[in-house]
Amino acid sequence: AGLCAAPPGLSAGLGGSGALRGARGLSPPRRPSPPPSRSSPAMLPWDIALCATGTAVAGENALVLAVLFYTPSLRAPMFLLIGSLALADLLAGLGLVANFAVRYLLRPPSEAAELAAAGLLLAAFSASVCSLLAITVDRYLSLYNALTYHSERTLGFTCAMVLLMWLLCLGVGLLPLLGWNCLRDQSACSILRPVTKDNAAVLAVTFLLLFALMMQLYLQICKIAFRHAQQIAVQHQFIATAQATSTRKGLSTLSLILGTFALCWIPFAIYSLVADSSYPAVYTYSLALPATCNSLINPIIYAFRNPDIQKSLWLACCGCIPSTFSSRPRTSSDV
Repeated sequence: AGLCAAPPGLSAGLGGSGALRGARGLSPPRRPSPPPSRSSPAMLPWDIALCATGTAVAGENALVLAVLFYTPSLRAPMFLLIGSLALADLLAGLGLVANFAVRYLLRPPSEAAELAAAGLLLAAFSASVCSLLAITVDRYLSLYNALTYHSERTLGFTCAMVLLMWLLCLGVGLLPLLGWNCLRDQSACSILRPVTKDNAAVLAVTFLLLFALMMQLYLQICKIAFRHAQQIAVQHQFIATAQATSTRKGLSTLSLILGTFALCWIPFAIYSLVADSSYPAVYTYSLALPATCNSLINPIIYAFRNPDIQKSLWLACCGCIPSTFSSRPRTSSDV
């Protein structure tokens, strides 16, 4: 036993030997745990799709704003409302990109940056919906008060209304920064984190009411357009066919506007009423992506289909207007 025992000094010197420690039943020394990783979370395909959509939305609406800004003839109230819609959709696209950057690129995470990105999205999409409603009201007034519309609907009045609308939407966007968020109570979060469930429900109900108002206004526009078309057809029998074609075109435009808006936004609004943060995120992404695509479609419906904006685009791109371009003046049936 004495021969097998190692001297104390030698035993201490071989303390790192695994064989010796194993023979004595000693466990290996614990290594210090590495510091927590600060790497970015794995990027989800849905977030990449939203960021790509936001980039496309921002670029497309920036083109609309550039055309309106550099074309002096496009200063009518109608084009101011189209510009307001393009600006709102541009900010919505930038908000999607900013939200992606805050989530994946900003390290360490910042609550203030997250709330600011969420507020930008709220303000931008609120302004987009309100601008669509303003365009609807403007089209209704242009038909209902066709004789006095151009004298009553001045540019200054329209600017004041647009400014008031934007101040209201900016107030909505500031709500998360002012404490209306669920960062301190995750159980109160809606599918629109960091918006609370109660606030999301209020926003969804407000949106559905605005959509109902838009639908009612467009129904009234259809009635007025039909009445105008019938009066013109009675007075000028030889252009009745042209007026019928114009009316059908107007109705197809209305169907496109309401159908696109409803398909993009209503499923997401209804889902935000019944769902909360415990629902699978894939449902939220699959409904939020079509809603954001509405901002990608708006320039096509409201800007690029307009003959005056088309002329400006042709002149800016190639310096000429094609011979096949229609110069027929718009009538009250062209809704």
